[in-house]
Amino acid sequence: LSSHTSAAEKEMGGAEKREKRYRAHQGFGDHHGGVTGAHTYFYADEAKCDQHMETFLHCIDALSGSSDDGFAAIKLTALARPQFLVQFSEVLVKWQRLFHQMAAEQNQAGRAVLDIKLELEKLQEALASFGIASKAESQQWFIGNKLGTISTVDLLDWNSLFDSRTKLSRPLLIPNRKTGQLEPLLSRFSKEEELQMKRVLQRMDVLAKRAMEKGVRLMVDAEQSYFQPAISHLTVEMQRRFNKSRPIIYSTYQCYLKEAYNNVTRDMELSRREGWLFGTKLVRGAYMEQERERAAQMGYEDPINPTYEKTNEMYHRCLDYVLEEIKHSRKACVMVASHNEETVKFTLRRMMELGIHPSDKKVCFGQLLGMCDQITFPLGQAGFSVYKYVPYGPVNEVLPYLSRRAQENRGFMQRANRERDLLWKEVKRRLLAGNLFS
Repeated sequence: LSSHTSAAEKEMGGAEKREKRYRAHQGFGDHHGGVTGAHTYFYADEAKCDQHMETFLHCIDALSGSSDDGFAAIKLTALARPQFLVQFSEVLVKWQRLFHQMAAEQNQAGRAVLDIKLELEKLQEALASFGIASKAESQQWFIGNKLGTISTVDLLDWNSLFDSRTKLSRPLLIPNRKTGQLEPLLSRFSKEEELQMKRVLQRMDVLAKRAMEKGVRLMVDAEQSYFQPAISHLTVEMQRRFNKSRPIIYSTYQCYLKEAYNNVTRDMELSRREGWLFGTKLVRGAYMEQERERAAQMGYEDPINPTYEKTNEMYHRCLDYVLEEIKHSRKACVMVASHNEETVKFTLRRMMELGIHPSDKKVCFGQLLGMCDQITFPLGQAGFSVYKYVPYGPVNEVLPYLSRRAQENRGFMQRANRERDLLWKEVKRRLLAGNLFS
């Protein structure tokens, strides 16, 4: 009993620190200072969000006329109030924290996310002991969610309970560790937050339907980690609806986050269970300075991998997991969004080993327009699907964005020099061969 209790207390203490990450902070949320490679939108009002949606619609229309099977990228901070995304993220994390707290009670703390299986009988007893629901009430939760025949519950089952229970008028109750009292999980959700949820889903719905109509795929960009649980949740909702016969909606995973692999495996397993197609873009990440500054100010663990090498390992681990899924089920697609030559070589080698052919159109590559053409062009010439990411917007915003991206990509100037040398080499070869313009 003492070992179980200490594990649970340790889990609760760690959870409290993690939850700080998803609390509103006056200096962040509607703020994009310290961002080294991407944009977070200031929230003006709902009309501004509608204007952003119209801009995304124009981009989808432009893509349909200029590219076959192209991608349009959208940011949810442009379609909803960022502070709402922080609050919703906190709610989602609290619900998952309760699952991990009960896992610690069952001596399962520290296991991989999908390896934790709570015994249903003990779970119901824990819910009753916390005062959250009687055994009879919780039994109705599981039966109502078609989980009545199972003997264990994992995190995906637990999350599905949240989805179904939030549609009921009675709010979910969870214990507040500080007061020892039960409180509604959605206590911070006012009618305005409920409207925000409805509006952002409506805007995403409009964009997804236009993308389907125009033959364009929609990539939902990852943003700061304190928005990300909400962004991921909303993106999965759209994938459930639209990724039936082909992947229209792509999620994004930032591999500089310590939790990246858990997030990829969790969402992939959900797609397997529910039968929709898993589409994703893998990136390293663009918010490192801001993430670390916020963690230091608010007193929670730095969510970023400690070194660039650890981030590379995480990227390749996540990528390999998706490639294995492509080999075995053919129900996944991935964009390798990277300027890193070693990552591209790793992808090509694993594709060859797994028997994934470029013509399968399950793996594509992406780089920023004007960067790393020495990677892009050979890939295209070899028959791989490769895309150039085209930033757009006012000059005073786009140019700083591009300069920051150049700074964040390690060795960029060395690669630029190499690209220049390769171009000169090709010019000389053509001059000597007498076919400069062929």
